[in-house]
Amino acid sequence: MATVGELLASGADLDSDSPRLDVELLLAHALGRTRTWLYTWPENEVAHAERTAFEALLERRRSGEPLAYLTGEREFWSLTLHVDDSTLIPRPETETLVSWALELPLPEGAAVADLGTGSGAIALALAAERPEWRLSAVDRSSAALATARANAARLGLANIQFLESDWFAALQGQRFDAVVANPPYVAAGDPHLQRGDLRFEPRTALVAGEEGLADIRRIAGAAPACLAQGGWLLVEHGAEQGAAVRALLAAAGFSAVATREDLAGLQRVTGGCLDAG
Repeated sequence: MATVGELLASGADLDSDSPRLDVELLLAHALGRTRTWLYTWPENEVAHAERTAFEALLERRRSGEPLAYLTGEREFWSLTLHVDDSTLIPRPETETLVSWALELPLPEGAAVADLGTGSGAIALALAAERPEWRLSAVDRSSAALATARANAARLGLANIQFLESDWFAALQGQRFDAVVANPPYVAAGDPHLQRGDLRFEPRTALVAGEEGLADIRRIAGAAPACLAQGGWLLVEHGAEQGAAVRALLAAAGFSAVATREDLAGLQRVTGGCLDAG
């Protein structure tokens, strides 16, 4: 039998920014233990079934499969979310959108819509921080909505309703104080689609026409009909799309249009306010 310490030493050949961390997380997952436990008990022998499970995960990681899909979890905004291949993997840059939304001058008990919720990351982060808000999270994928609902139930967040919808279709007749969205914004021919985690994530959640701007254009054009006067629209986009998205929001009637950078200093989220009066 191999020991915990011996298995921790495997995986040095992983094509990863953090091969050692990947091995730790995969072994902890296979054993149902914490990373701290691994280093506390390095001499513990690992049962054959658990070793086999770990080695299978390690082989899948060698093929490039995302760590989040292998463990079924991803941290986002201090929340542990379950993820699977029906959803995008929540990324740190999306926290830029959450931070901005939490700063908006919204009324107490604000109604907020999250378009293309996926695993529920944005809606769940907002619901956790603002329990008095009323969240409506929509996605056209029933599988993604099942994941989001399960995350909400596990986290005990009850101030969200989940709806199957193509953007605003199921929200007609409602008015929101803010709309937030992380829509598809990658152009079909973008070479990044053949690299890293993107190879395994659902294309429908990544790729949009018009050089990645088609869905953002639809959202910007339709949002005013579903926003209260003085309401806000915040949209995540690609690092080189800031100017184009600002133009789309301005053309749709939004004012105070601005773009915020993510922690890497890249333009990531553009927002604007629907003027009162």
